[in-house]
Amino acid sequence: MAMTRPPDDAALEALARRLGELLRERQWRLATAESSTGGLIGHAITMIPGASDYYAGGAICYSNLAKEKELGVPAALIDEHGAVSAEVAAAMAEGAWRRFSVDVGVSVTGIAGPEGGTAEKPVGLHFIGVARIGHPPVVERHQFGFDRDGNRSGAAAAALELAIREASA
Repeated sequence: MAMTRPPDDAALEALARRLGELLRERQWRLATAESSTGGLIGHAITMIPGASDYYAGGAICYSNLAKEKELGVPAALIDEHGAVSAEVAAAMAEGAWRRFSVDVGVSVTGIAGPEGGTAEKPVGLHFIGVARIGHPPVVERHQFGFDRDGNRSGAAAAALELAIREASA
């Protein structure tokens, strides 16, 4: 179901709380790799007391160079598909679990706006990735129609929701 309005901090906190419960149950640890959300997913997760039990940390990789250096995303992948792509989201999620030696990596890359969009990749487009050891990455495409902050919070909520689904599988 499409979001009709951006999630607020309380909604993000509720999603982060549910994800934390699932990670604790499975004794899994998680790391994040964020571009367009600029740390908002990590912020939501760390709003929950005791998150250090399951959250190892995150990398905010806004530039392509940071994606390459910090997460090991191949430059050729970015050149071929663009930084805002399913392929880069998958590589970022895998880079997160490798870099932090955790069970699950969550990533987001997108165009928050208000500028930067194209006809092919409009403002609000985000790719969310989740990678688990022993499983291929799962990537979702989302198109949000909010302002910059709304697009960012929508992407953070979508990332938490995807991580919840993957942790429930």
